[in-house]
Parts: sequence; structure tokens; C-alpha cells
Amino acid sequence: MVAIAPFGIFGSVFQASEGMVALAYAVGMVAMMVTASAYGVMTRAYPSAGSVYAYAGRAISPSAGFLSGWTVLLDYILVPGLLSLVAAASMTAVWPGVPLWVWVVVFVVVNAGLNLRGIKTTRLVNKIFLVGQLAVLGVYLAAGLLALAAGAGRGFSWEPLYSSSHFQIGVVAAAVSVGMLSFLGFDALSTLAEDARGGARQVSRAQIAALGLTGVLFIAQTFVAGLLVEDPTKLITDGDPAGTAFYDTARVAAGPWLATLTALATALSWGLANNMVAQVATSRLLYAMARDRQLPAFLAKISPSRSVPTNGILLTAAISLVLGLFMASRADGISLMASLVNFGAILSFIVVNLSVLARNLRRSEEKVAGWWRSWVLPVAGIAILSVVIVNANVLAQRLGFVWLGLGVLILLGMTLAGRRPRLAGLTDTDEVGVANGQTAVEYGAVHRA
Repeated sequence: MVAIAPFGIFGSVFQASEGMVALAYAVGMVAMMVTASAYGVMTRAYPSAGSVYAYAGRAISPSAGFLSGWTVLLDYILVPGLLSLVAAASMTAVWPGVPLWVWVVVFVVVNAGLNLRGIKTTRLVNKIFLVGQLAVLGVYLAAGLLALAAGAGRGFSWEPLYSSSHFQIGVVAAAVSVGMLSFLGFDALSTLAEDARGGARQVSRAQIAALGLTGVLFIAQTFVAGLLVEDPTKLITDGDPAGTAFYDTARVAAGPWLATLTALATALSWGLANNMVAQVATSRLLYAMARDRQLPAFLAKISPSRSVPTNGILLTAAISLVLGLFMASRADGISLMASLVNFGAILSFIVVNLSVLARNLRRSEEKVAGWWRSWVLPVAGIAILSVVIVNANVLAQRLGFVWLGLGVLILLGMTLAGRRPRLAGLTDTDEVGVANGQTAVEYGAVHRA
């Protein structure tokens, strides 16, 4: 999740929302804030690597955890390749003489190298890029507002937030399902709960803060950009196959130099800042599932000097490279990967909210004082995200459910072979404790006393 994430998919969200692009991001922010609350509850309860995989496995059952991990694994595997591909396309727009595949290779290799150096390097690189992104965004917003004041674009109106002639719940939900890509990354923070200074509580606060800040920035930049679209009807009708709609608004605001600057910023932020977090999150999910004997054991290897899942990072990089190069040869490569990623992400967010409810039902001592975060927000999150996923890309839905079906078959095979899914640190006795209203940690502490 980066401050200028909408730059790369602005045209797609504009088309899907029929011009109400800022509204799509506003609704998306609300859905993500609600889901972040659920992540906060689960991260404090189970501060272990694996994110939705660990939460569903411990709050519902190990089998549910496997299926959740399997579902989100598709999302995690696709994201680094998608980010590299989008970044490569942006770099090609700046330097058309360099082949697309070259940039894909560069971004994948550089990210793998940085992540192998450890989490401290990841933090440093992200801090540097955050400053650069905010600077570019500040320049764009200033130039855009000045241009609008001077009569450029369509002038001021509220249409990016609401258009009475286009507003429909289905339209907005479909746009949110596309724009959700910009929010991906906040959930990856939960996979660092075991490493972060301050533990799970600090990670929860970081998620809320990141969503609040970036959500406001997303709304601001898409609102201004929406007003700078010179021919909204054409963009809604024809779409943005080249992915240059945002850069076109920058050109309207201040000329070619700003268009080039925003394109370059998109390439670096998607290809490095966001990609680094996505790659390390994927490797840690692979590590968590391998640690629990649900994936090959070689993925459970941790570098003793860097404390990173080395084999997971290398495998993630290899998959990203293959997917990136393959999708680069397809005309619909970016849109197809994005649709699949968003479907998997939304489904995983629904599972996290379900996990909170499942944990509450198993905890007979659940305090009434926590009813807002324990019951109301999870139900609201499930409702909003369900509407979004129903209106998502149909092909993505079909492919996503095919992947889920494959996971069910694998789970069935594991069960018949006597390898029922288990989570590290959770014994059969602990599962009884959880069922009686205690987490595995709570049960173990009581029975060791």
C-alpha cells in the first residue's frame, strides 16, 4: 500500500465507477478500516506469522485455516508479479526503447536482493520512497488545483464523489472491487507481528494509521484527477487499456514534465516500495504453512543471520518472474492478474471478520464491553465486502473458486492420508481448550501453572 497507488489504476476505477472514482475509494476506505479493526483483534490474540491463515486456523479450525491460507496464497503469489508488471509498463512509458520484459526482471531481482538483507533494509527503503511519493503527490495536487482554478479540465463539481445520473450500488461496488488493489499491503503488516518492536498492539495501530492516512490521500488525488479528465464519457466507454489516464490528467494540469514525473513515481512505488512488502509477506506465509507441515519443509528455513525466510523469498521471486514474463505477453495480462488479486484479497478480508465472530462464539467469557469491535464491526465488514465481491469481475470469481476447489481436494487428500492440518503450537488438547473458550496461549498458561 503506497500513497500514490491510484496512479496506476485510476483509469480502470474511473471507468468502473462511471466517473465517481473518489466515492469508490471512500467506500473502500470504510471497508478497510472496519477490516483493520478485525485484524487488530486477531493480531493481539494470535501474533504469529501467516495472517488470515493463522487467524482462521486458530479461531475456527486448522482445516479452515488451511483453506483460508490456500485461498490467500493465490493472492499473495500473484501480487509481486502484478506489481512488477505494472511498474515495468510505467517504465516502458517513460523509456519506450527498453523492452517490457527487461524491466520485469529488474524489479523482481532487485526486490529479492533487498528482502534477503532483512527487515531493516525493507523499512529503510520504504521510508525513502514514502518521502518521494508524498513529494510527487504534493506537486500533483498543487498543480492540479491551480489548473482547475485557471479553468483547466471540467472545473469544480462533486461528480467524482457523487453523480445522480450514474449512482447505483452495483456500480460503486464494482469500482471498489477494482480500487481495492490500492489498499493491499496494510494486511501484510500483520505478518510482521512476531518481528515488530512493540508486538501485535503496535502492528494494529500501524494498520489503522496507515489506512486512515492513505485513504484520505487516495480520495484527494482521485477527486482532483477526476475533475481533470477532459473527456469522461470517452474514458468510461473505452476504458484505459494503456494505463495512462492519470498521467493524462497530469499533462492537463502542468504539461509533459508532470506526466513523466507521475509515471516514473508509479513505476518506482509499485515496483519497489509496495513490491518489497508484498514479496516478504508472501515468503512469510509460505514459511508459516511449511512450519505447520502444510507445504514442503524447505520453505520453513529461516536465515540465522538475517532472520528472513530465505527459500520462501527465492521461490516467491521465481514465481513472480515467470508470471510477470508470461502476463507481459498477454494484452489483458495486467487486468486479469489484478482481478484475481482483488478477488482473493476481498475473500480473505471476509474470512478475517468471520474469524473474529468465531472466536467470540468460542469464548464464553467474552466481555459485553467489547461488543462494538467484537460483533458490530465484523458483521458490517462482512456485509460490505460481500456486496463488493458479488459485483467483482466474473472471470476472476470463476478462477478464484476453481483455485479454492483445488484446495478442497488437497485438504481431502491430506485428511485421507492421515495428515490432517495442524498449526504449530496447537495440540489436540489445546484445541479442546479453544473450543471451551480459551485461546491456545491462554489454555497453555493455565495448565502449566
